[in-house]
Amino acid sequence: MVEFIQTNMLFKQILFGCLLILGYLVIKRLGRRWIEALADNKRVSFKRTQFVVKAFNVIAFGLFISFFLIILDVGFGDVSIFLSSIFAVLGVALFAQWSILSNLTASVLIFFVFPYRIGDRVKVAEKDEDISGVIIDITMFHVILRHSSGNIITYPNNLILQKGVTKLVAQPSTQASSPALEAKQ
Repeated sequence: MVEFIQTNMLFKQILFGCLLILGYLVIKRLGRRWIEALADNKRVSFKRTQFVVKAFNVIAFGLFISFFLIILDVGFGDVSIFLSSIFAVLGVALFAQWSILSNLTASVLIFFVFPYRIGDRVKVAEKDEDISGVIIDITMFHVILRHSSGNIITYPNNLILQKGVTKLVAQPSTQASSPALEAKQ
């Protein structure tokens, strides 16, 4: 009888494990399609799209492993000790590199919520400098602008989320002549 219960429990674990793997693969595929469709809609570069897809896959894999360990009935104490050790090492390693990590995180946020796209003319609210121009690229670490003077400005992603950004509209040319004005001359 005990052997039957253990076999039945093992069968359930295998069944739930297979369903979890199938669910993981479906979520991974649907997530990738959704991110790529969003990237096409926002005219995002291929490299940046691949970065966001990889970040999504890492998070999905972490959740998959967590659920898989729960299904295998691995003790919470064992897993928590292992994860706390990993996070302690990562925390110490990344503390010195916080700006890199914040720029990468800001890149993902810009991908999903930044209201401006490549080709838009914007001005960043910076009191000391004229940070304005046309967005020519949004990379993992910088938003790249072409200033009206022709200069290229690279502005860090984490700062562009902290500053006010104004979308500039094309101003009508004051030099343009009208047929009525030409007739008077």
